[in-house]
Amino acid sequence: MTPKIIHLIVGPTASGKTDMSIDLAIKLGCPILSCDSRQIYKELKIGTAPPSDEQLRAVKHYFIHSHSIFDSYTAGRYELEALALTERLFAHYDSLVMVGGSGLYADAFCYGIDDFPPPDKDIRERLNSRLNIEGVSSLRNELRLLDPESYKSIDISNPQRIVRALEVTISSGRAFSSYKSFGRKERYFKVEKTVVERDRDELYNRINARVDKMMEDGLLEEARSLYKFRSLTALKTVGYRQLFDYFDGKCTLDEAVDLIKRDTRRYAKRQITWFKNRGCPIV
Repeated sequence: MTPKIIHLIVGPTASGKTDMSIDLAIKLGCPILSCDSRQIYKELKIGTAPPSDEQLRAVKHYFIHSHSIFDSYTAGRYELEALALTERLFAHYDSLVMVGGSGLYADAFCYGIDDFPPPDKDIRERLNSRLNIEGVSSLRNELRLLDPESYKSIDISNPQRIVRALEVTISSGRAFSSYKSFGRKERYFKVEKTVVERDRDELYNRINARVDKMMEDGLLEEARSLYKFRSLTALKTVGYRQLFDYFDGKCTLDEAVDLIKRDTRRYAKRQITWFKNRGCPIV
């Protein structure tokens, strides 16, 4: 029997993954599954840089605008939903394309993911209190000492990501990153994985240009419409939280846009490190 194949295309934001995935899906005559942890939310239509309407018409996509920011969504849930979907799709296709920049989601699907311990409310409250009193740099330093792997890989500009990593590490006595070690669960399909990478200056220029295009397309108005929900985890996202700071009077609009570009570049750098550390072929 011919093995079923997942053609997984990953890489940093703005590297051109979407165009490559669509070209490949058209060539193979198959749909695309997104493994992007933010494009999944239907309320985030601009700031997550999802495929254009034209691209969505060209190829059937799954996990694009399929869930709400009010859902409690995790990599573990994605693993289960994506596996169930691929089992149905493989009844009609020998190959499928998966694309995205969320390394945790991609790894959860390909190899499986351990269950994270449940939230510890008391520890989280203490950490949030420290965050307000000591500032994020203090928690960053603690994470660097307790779990250097998470310090290198998560979005350390996002205070809630740091709080969650410390919460898990402290409550379980086990590094947050160890829950991403993946036991390499058996899969019945083959994964052919490729990382899309560009010259750093070129990638950074693409990121800057894309942020400018998002602002032209109405990101400011989209963020304003979501401002009242800013405490939701889905909105602790580059592009939104900087504009929320602008609405709160913490910075000017120009400063907020510059911060979006800077934090997106930093996020891209961490994505590159994640995928390189997993030995993926690069194109």
